[in-house]
Amino acid sequence: MAETLSLPALSVALGNGSTLDLASLRGRWVVIYAYPKDSTPGCTREGQDFRDLQTQFEALGAQVFGLSRDSVNSHARFAEKQGFKFDLISDPDETLCNALGVIQEKSLYGRRFMGVERSTFLFAPDGSAARIWRKVKVPGHAQAVLDALKVLADG
Repeated sequence: MAETLSLPALSVALGNGSTLDLASLRGRWVVIYAYPKDSTPGCTREGQDFRDLQTQFEALGAQVFGLSRDSVNSHARFAEKQGFKFDLISDPDETLCNALGVIQEKSLYGRRFMGVERSTFLFAPDGSAARIWRKVKVPGHAQAVLDALKVLADG
């Protein structure tokens, strides 16, 4: 059964210190990729991959956002260091993470804990989720999202 989800009508904090009402994004394609932690190897690589493809996403009318539970200050440092030109959403209270269902039980070295499951959401201009990727593996993922957008945006 296909998962149905819509872009939540929430106000979120961005790494640049501003806030964004997600409802204001209606009318355009939106990519939100959720990742566990700023400045860790996999999360850095994933952000770099989206950064490197950003102009292609923009050419198709899509806006890209990263999402994690890290603070606004952490996001600001991470984005500056990596040269990200897209916004990172700070969600320390997990409001958006919970709305998207990315807080999942994880296990590391036999210890169980709740954390962000790497996931990506491609929202259509009407706010509906056109594609959802769960349990993402980083290599090639940003390109796969771009490829899906190319097909859907042309359709």
